[in-house]
Amino acid sequence: MKQAVILGFLGQTRDRFSHYHTDRSIEEKLDLAARIPGVSGVEIVSPYDIDSCDQLADELRQRSLDIAAVNVNIKAEPEFVAGAASRSVPEIRRRVIDFIKRAKDDADRLDAPRVTCCPLSDGFDYLFTVDYSCAWANLRDTFAEAAEYRPEIPLLIEYKPSETRVQCHVDTMAKTLLLCREIGNPALGVTLDVGHALYAGENPAQSLCLAADSGFPYYIHVNDNNRKFDWDLIGSSEHFLHYAEFLFYALEKGYNDFLTSDMSPRTLDIEEAFRRHVEVTEGTLRLVRELDRKVFLERMAEERTTDLLRMVREQILRLP
Repeated sequence: MKQAVILGFLGQTRDRFSHYHTDRSIEEKLDLAARIPGVSGVEIVSPYDIDSCDQLADELRQRSLDIAAVNVNIKAEPEFVAGAASRSVPEIRRRVIDFIKRAKDDADRLDAPRVTCCPLSDGFDYLFTVDYSCAWANLRDTFAEAAEYRPEIPLLIEYKPSETRVQCHVDTMAKTLLLCREIGNPALGVTLDVGHALYAGENPAQSLCLAADSGFPYYIHVNDNNRKFDWDLIGSSEHFLHYAEFLFYALEKGYNDFLTSDMSPRTLDIEEAFRRHVEVTEGTLRLVRELDRKVFLERMAEERTTDLLRMVREQILRLP
C-alpha cells in the first residue's frame, strides 16, 4: 500500500467560520507533498487543479509523484449548490456528466488510475421537499451515463451522511453498492472514506469487506473523527482499534493501492500534520503486518471471542 494526499489540503482551506493557512500555487503544494516522507502520490481536483495536463504531468515527474485519483467536484458551481446529479433539470445533470467526462479525459492524459466523485450537494435539507424515487432515478441515470464514458478509467462514488446537505442521498456503503448494482457497470465503484464510514455509524473494516466482496472497484481515503461530524482528523487519533482492524482487512482483502489522506490540518502546521498522519498509518500497517492473520481468522471461525480479546490486548495494544 502507498500513501497519497489530497492536494487541496496543502494550501488554504475554509469553512463557514474562517479561512485556514495561506493560499499556495499548485507548484508549491506539490513541493510540500514531495517533502513529506512516505508520500508518493497526490489526489487532484478537476477542473480546479488542472490548467494544463502536460504541465501538471511534467511537475509531477520532476517530483517523482504519481496521481492516486482525479477528484471531480460537482458541488462548487452555483448551479450545483442545490443538487447536481440528482436534479430534475436535465441541463444541470448534463453539465455533471460533462464534468465527469472532462475528469476522465484529464485522468487519461495524466495516467491516473481512477476518477472519484462525492455527490455532496445531492440530498435534502427539509422533509416533503424531494421526490426520493425521482432523485434516485436521476442519480442512477447520471452516473450510469458517466461510467460508460472511457470505461477503462473507473468512476468511484464517495458516500457521506451529510454536508453540504443535511442528508445526502448516497450516505452509506450499502446504498452506494446498491447504486452500483442497479447500474451494473463494472467501471463504477466506491471510494471508502474511513471518516465518512465512522460518521455514518459504520464499522470501517466491515464496510471495506462489503466493498471488496462486491466485486466493484474501490479506493480508500483515510482520516478520523469523533463520529459526530466529518472533522478529517489525523488517522487513528480517535479510533485506533478501528484503524488497526481496517488495515488488517485491507491486507486480508489484498488491497494494494493508495491510502489517500483526506485529513484537514486546519489549526496545525500543514507539513507536520501530514508527517504525523503518514507515520501513524505506516506504524499501524507495520503492526498489523506482524500479526498472524490466519490465527486471528481461525479464532473468529471458532468463535473464541475471549481469546481474540486477549490477542488484541497483547499483540495490538501491547498491554501486559
